[in-house]
Amino acid sequence: MAWLVHGFSTRNGGCSKPYGGAQLNLGFTAHDSRAAVERNRRTFLSALTPSRARSASSSRPESWQLVALRQIHSDIIHRVIEVPGGGPLAGDGLITNVPGILVSVLAADCQPVILVDPKHRAVGAFHAGWRGTVKRIVEKGVGEMRRWFDSKPGDLRAALGPQIRGCCYEVGPEVREAFHSQFSYADELFRETEQSDPIQEKYPLLFLTARAPGHSELPTKIFLDMAKASRRQLIAAGVPPENISDVNLCTSCRNDLFFSHRRENSRTGRMMAVAGIRE
Repeated sequence: MAWLVHGFSTRNGGCSKPYGGAQLNLGFTAHDSRAAVERNRRTFLSALTPSRARSASSSRPESWQLVALRQIHSDIIHRVIEVPGGGPLAGDGLITNVPGILVSVLAADCQPVILVDPKHRAVGAFHAGWRGTVKRIVEKGVGEMRRWFDSKPGDLRAALGPQIRGCCYEVGPEVREAFHSQFSYADELFRETEQSDPIQEKYPLLFLTARAPGHSELPTKIFLDMAKASRRQLIAAGVPPENISDVNLCTSCRNDLFFSHRRENSRTGRMMAVAGIRE
Protein backbone atom coordinates (compact mmCIF):
# COMPACT_ATOMS: atom_id res chain seq x y z
CA MET A 1 0.00 0.00 0.00
CA ALA A 2 1.96 2.96 -1.29
CA TRP A 3 -0.32 5.46 0.48
CA LEU A 4 0.42 4.03 3.93
CA VAL A 5 3.17 5.03 6.35
CA HIS A 6 3.53 3.00 9.55
CA GLY A 7 6.15 1.61 11.88
CA PHE A 8 7.34 0.65 15.36
CA SER A 9 10.53 2.17 16.71
CA THR A 10 13.33 0.44 18.64
CA ARG A 11 15.65 1.92 21.26
CA ASN A 12 18.73 2.12 19.03
CA GLY A 13 20.10 4.94 16.91
CA GLY A 14 19.23 8.09 18.85
CA CYS A 15 21.01 10.73 20.90
CA SER A 16 19.56 10.22 24.41
CA LYS A 17 22.16 9.53 27.10
CA PRO A 18 20.27 8.60 30.34
CA TYR A 19 19.37 5.06 29.23
CA GLY A 20 22.73 3.76 28.09
CA GLY A 21 23.90 6.29 25.52
CA ALA A 22 22.84 6.86 21.89
CA GLN A 23 19.29 5.70 22.61
CA LEU A 24 16.22 6.56 20.54
CA ASN A 25 13.96 7.70 23.37
CA LEU A 26 10.78 9.17 21.84
CA GLY A 27 8.93 10.05 25.05
CA PHE A 28 9.26 13.21 27.13
CA THR A 29 10.46 11.40 30.25
CA ALA A 30 11.73 12.87 33.50
CA HIS A 31 15.32 11.75 32.87
CA ASP A 32 15.81 12.98 29.31
CA SER A 33 15.98 16.46 27.82
CA ARG A 34 13.24 17.80 25.59
CA ALA A 35 15.81 18.78 22.97
CA ALA A 36 17.11 15.20 22.77
CA VAL A 37 13.61 13.73 22.44
CA GLU A 38 12.65 16.19 19.72
CA ARG A 39 15.83 15.36 17.83
CA ASN A 40 15.09 11.63 18.22
CA ARG A 41 11.59 12.14 16.89
CA ARG A 42 12.94 13.92 13.83
CA THR A 43 15.36 11.04 13.27
CA PHE A 44 12.60 8.43 13.53
CA LEU A 45 10.15 10.28 11.32
CA SER A 46 12.85 10.95 8.73
CA ALA A 47 13.50 7.22 8.54
CA LEU A 48 9.79 6.54 8.07
CA THR A 49 9.14 9.40 5.66
CA PRO A 50 12.33 10.22 3.73
CA SER A 51 12.50 13.80 2.49
CA ARG A 52 12.90 12.55 -1.07
CA ALA A 53 9.44 10.97 -0.90
CA ARG A 54 6.81 12.85 -2.84
CA SER A 55 3.09 12.49 -3.10
CA ALA A 56 1.59 10.82 -6.15
CA SER A 57 -0.31 13.95 -7.15
CA SER A 58 2.35 16.55 -6.40
CA SER A 59 6.03 17.15 -7.06
CA ARG A 60 6.57 18.80 -3.68
CA PRO A 61 8.11 16.86 -0.77
CA GLU A 62 5.71 15.39 1.76
CA SER A 63 5.16 17.20 5.03
CA TRP A 64 3.92 15.38 8.13
CA GLN A 65 2.35 16.47 11.39
CA LEU A 66 2.82 14.15 14.37
CA VAL A 67 -0.07 13.83 16.83
CA ALA A 68 0.65 12.24 20.20
CA LEU A 69 -1.38 11.66 23.36
CA ARG A 70 -1.20 12.14 27.09
CA GLN A 71 -1.76 8.45 27.75
CA ILE A 72 -3.87 7.56 30.79
CA HIS A 73 -4.48 3.77 30.48
CA SER A 74 -8.04 4.32 29.31
CA ASP A 75 -10.37 3.32 26.47
CA ILE A 76 -10.63 6.89 25.17
CA ILE A 77 -10.14 7.20 21.40
CA HIS A 78 -9.95 10.50 19.50
CA ARG A 79 -10.66 11.12 15.82
CA VAL A 80 -8.02 13.52 14.48
CA ILE A 81 -8.76 15.90 11.63
CA GLU A 82 -6.07 18.45 12.54
CA VAL A 83 -3.28 18.86 15.05
CA PRO A 84 -5.00 19.80 18.32
CA GLY A 85 -4.06 23.09 19.95
CA GLY A 86 -3.42 23.54 23.64
CA GLY A 87 -1.32 20.45 24.25
CA PRO A 88 -1.84 16.73 23.70
CA LEU A 89 -5.23 15.09 24.06
CA ALA A 90 -5.77 12.71 26.97
CA GLY A 91 -6.54 9.15 25.95
CA ASP A 92 -5.04 6.00 24.49
CA GLY A 93 -6.19 5.81 20.89
CA LEU A 94 -6.09 8.00 17.77
CA ILE A 95 -7.75 7.47 14.39
CA THR A 96 -7.62 9.55 11.22
CA ASN A 97 -8.35 9.55 7.51
CA VAL A 98 -6.62 12.87 6.90
CA PRO A 99 -3.47 12.71 4.74
CA GLY A 100 -0.33 14.23 6.21
CA ILE A 101 -1.15 13.40 9.84
CA LEU A 102 0.80 10.74 11.74
CA VAL A 103 -1.12 9.31 14.69
CA SER A 104 1.07 7.80 17.38
CA VAL A 105 1.24 6.08 20.75
CA LEU A 106 4.17 5.51 23.10
CA ALA A 107 5.06 2.28 24.90
CA ALA A 108 7.76 0.61 26.95
CA ASP A 109 6.11 -2.78 27.72
CA CYS A 110 2.45 -2.02 26.98
CA GLN A 111 1.20 -3.13 23.59
CA PRO A 112 1.00 -0.73 20.64
CA VAL A 113 -1.58 -1.72 18.03
CA ILE A 114 -1.97 -0.25 14.54
CA LEU A 115 -5.17 -0.60 12.51
CA VAL A 116 -5.39 0.12 8.78
CA ASP A 117 -8.41 0.28 6.49
CA PRO A 118 -7.06 -0.17 2.93
CA LYS A 119 -10.48 0.39 1.34
CA HIS A 120 -11.24 3.78 2.91
CA ARG A 121 -7.65 4.83 3.59
CA ALA A 122 -7.93 5.29 7.33
CA VAL A 123 -5.56 4.40 10.17
CA GLY A 124 -5.51 4.10 13.94
CA ALA A 125 -2.93 3.72 16.70
CA PHE A 126 -3.78 2.36 20.15
CA HIS A 127 -1.96 1.97 23.46
CA ALA A 128 -3.15 -1.26 25.08
CA GLY A 129 -2.00 -1.63 28.67
CA TRP A 130 -3.78 -4.21 30.78
CA ARG A 131 -6.28 -1.62 32.06
CA GLY A 132 -7.11 -0.43 28.56
CA THR A 133 -7.39 -4.02 27.39
CA VAL A 134 -9.89 -4.85 30.15
CA LYS A 135 -11.87 -1.85 28.85
CA ARG A 136 -11.63 -3.30 25.30
CA ILE A 137 -9.73 -0.42 23.71
CA VAL A 138 -8.67 -2.45 20.66
CA GLU A 139 -12.16 -3.80 20.10
CA LYS A 140 -13.56 -0.28 20.49
CA GLY A 141 -10.94 0.98 18.05
CA VAL A 142 -12.46 -1.23 15.36
CA GLY A 143 -15.88 0.18 16.25
CA GLU A 144 -14.68 3.78 16.09
CA MET A 145 -13.18 3.26 12.65
CA ARG A 146 -16.47 1.75 11.51
CA ARG A 147 -18.36 4.67 13.03
CA TRP A 148 -16.31 7.48 11.51
CA PHE A 149 -14.93 5.99 8.30
CA ASP A 150 -17.45 3.26 7.44
CA SER A 151 -14.65 0.71 7.83
CA LYS A 152 -15.70 -2.90 7.49
CA PRO A 153 -13.99 -5.09 10.12
CA GLY A 154 -13.35 -7.75 7.50
CA ASP A 155 -11.24 -5.27 5.51
CA LEU A 156 -9.09 -4.07 8.39
CA ARG A 157 -5.44 -5.00 8.82
CA ALA A 158 -3.92 -5.03 12.31
CA ALA A 159 -0.31 -5.02 13.53
CA LEU A 160 0.63 -5.90 17.10
CA GLY A 161 3.89 -4.24 18.10
CA PRO A 162 6.68 -5.15 20.51
CA GLN A 163 5.46 -5.62 24.07
CA ILE A 164 6.18 -7.52 27.24
CA ARG A 165 4.83 -10.96 26.45
CA GLY A 166 3.42 -13.87 28.38
CA CYS A 167 6.90 -15.24 29.07
CA CYS A 168 7.75 -12.23 31.26
CA TYR A 169 4.58 -10.29 32.12
CA GLU A 170 3.94 -11.28 35.72
CA VAL A 171 0.77 -9.79 37.23
CA GLY A 172 -1.15 -9.99 40.47
CA PRO A 173 -4.40 -11.88 41.15
CA GLU A 174 -6.35 -8.61 40.93
CA VAL A 175 -5.43 -8.35 37.23
CA ARG A 176 -6.66 -11.88 36.55
CA GLU A 177 -9.88 -11.12 38.44
CA ALA A 178 -10.41 -7.99 36.34
CA PHE A 179 -10.11 -10.01 33.12
CA HIS A 180 -12.39 -12.75 34.45
CA SER A 181 -15.03 -10.14 35.15
CA GLN A 182 -15.07 -9.12 31.46
CA PHE A 183 -14.06 -12.05 29.26
CA SER A 184 -15.42 -15.59 29.12
CA TYR A 185 -12.09 -16.73 27.66
CA ALA A 186 -9.95 -15.14 30.38
CA ASP A 187 -8.44 -18.48 31.42
CA GLU A 188 -6.76 -18.69 28.00
CA LEU A 189 -4.86 -15.47 28.66
CA PHE A 190 -3.06 -16.55 31.85
CA ARG A 191 -0.61 -19.18 32.93
CA GLU A 192 0.68 -20.06 36.39
CA THR A 193 4.02 -21.37 37.57
CA GLU A 194 5.14 -22.33 41.04
CA GLN A 195 7.89 -20.21 42.50
CA SER A 196 11.00 -22.23 43.16
CA ASP A 197 12.60 -22.13 46.60
CA PRO A 198 15.96 -23.92 46.73
CA ILE A 199 16.05 -23.73 50.55
CA GLN A 200 12.64 -25.41 50.87
CA GLU A 201 13.69 -28.03 48.35
CA LYS A 202 16.86 -28.78 50.29
CA TYR A 203 15.35 -28.62 53.80
CA PRO A 204 11.66 -29.59 53.44
CA LEU A 205 11.26 -30.37 57.16
CA LEU A 206 11.73 -26.69 57.99
CA PHE A 207 8.48 -25.96 56.17
CA LEU A 208 6.24 -28.54 57.84
CA THR A 209 2.81 -27.23 58.84
CA ALA A 210 -0.24 -28.65 60.56
CA ARG A 211 -2.19 -28.48 57.30
CA ALA A 212 -2.48 -31.41 54.95
CA PRO A 213 -0.44 -32.44 53.07
CA GLY A 214 1.95 -31.25 55.74
CA HIS A 215 4.06 -28.64 53.97
CA SER A 216 3.39 -24.98 53.29
CA GLU A 217 2.57 -24.41 49.65
CA LEU A 218 4.84 -22.42 47.41
CA PRO A 219 3.20 -19.28 46.00
CA THR A 220 2.38 -19.20 42.32
CA LYS A 221 3.36 -16.66 39.69
CA ILE A 222 0.70 -15.44 37.27
CA PHE A 223 1.62 -14.38 33.73
CA LEU A 224 -0.63 -12.52 31.26
CA ASP A 225 -0.47 -12.86 27.46
CA MET A 226 -1.47 -9.40 26.20
CA ALA A 227 -0.93 -10.28 22.55
CA LYS A 228 -3.46 -13.09 22.80
CA ALA A 229 -5.90 -10.72 24.53
CA SER A 230 -5.68 -8.14 21.74
CA ARG A 231 -5.92 -10.83 19.07
CA ARG A 232 -9.09 -12.17 20.67
CA GLN A 233 -10.59 -8.68 20.76
CA LEU A 234 -9.79 -8.04 17.12
CA ILE A 235 -11.32 -11.34 16.05
CA ALA A 236 -14.39 -10.69 18.23
CA ALA A 237 -14.79 -7.34 16.46
CA GLY A 238 -14.74 -9.06 13.06
CA VAL A 239 -11.11 -8.71 11.93
CA PRO A 240 -10.06 -11.92 10.12
CA PRO A 241 -7.24 -13.80 11.91
CA GLU A 242 -5.18 -13.80 8.70
CA ASN A 243 -5.28 -9.98 8.72
CA ILE A 244 -3.55 -9.76 12.09
CA SER A 245 0.26 -9.46 12.10
CA ASP A 246 2.37 -9.77 15.23
CA VAL A 247 5.96 -8.57 15.63
CA ASN A 248 6.22 -11.37 18.21
CA LEU A 249 9.08 -9.81 20.18
CA CYS A 250 9.19 -9.35 23.96
CA THR A 251 10.43 -6.00 25.26
CA SER A 252 11.73 -7.60 28.45
CA CYS A 253 13.53 -10.48 26.75
CA ARG A 254 14.97 -8.17 24.07
CA ASN A 255 16.01 -5.29 26.28
CA ASP A 256 18.93 -4.78 23.90
CA LEU A 257 16.43 -3.79 21.20
CA PHE A 258 13.53 -2.27 23.14
CA PHE A 259 12.89 -0.19 26.24
CA SER A 260 11.26 -2.17 29.06
CA HIS A 261 9.63 -0.44 32.01
CA ARG A 262 9.67 -3.68 34.03
CA ARG A 263 13.17 -4.81 33.12
CA GLU A 264 14.68 -1.38 33.80
CA ASN A 265 12.78 -0.69 37.03
CA SER A 266 10.79 2.23 35.60
CA ARG A 267 13.87 4.24 34.55
CA THR A 268 13.58 3.84 30.81
CA GLY A 269 12.71 5.55 27.56
CA ARG A 270 9.73 5.08 25.27
CA MET A 271 9.22 3.59 21.81
CA MET A 272 6.66 4.91 19.38
CA ALA A 273 4.14 3.35 17.00
CA VAL A 274 2.91 5.58 14.17
CA ALA A 275 0.57 5.36 11.21
CA GLY A 276 -0.33 7.88 8.54
CA ILE A 277 -1.67 8.48 5.05
CA ARG A 278 0.36 10.00 2.26
CA GLU A 279 -1.04 13.09 0.57
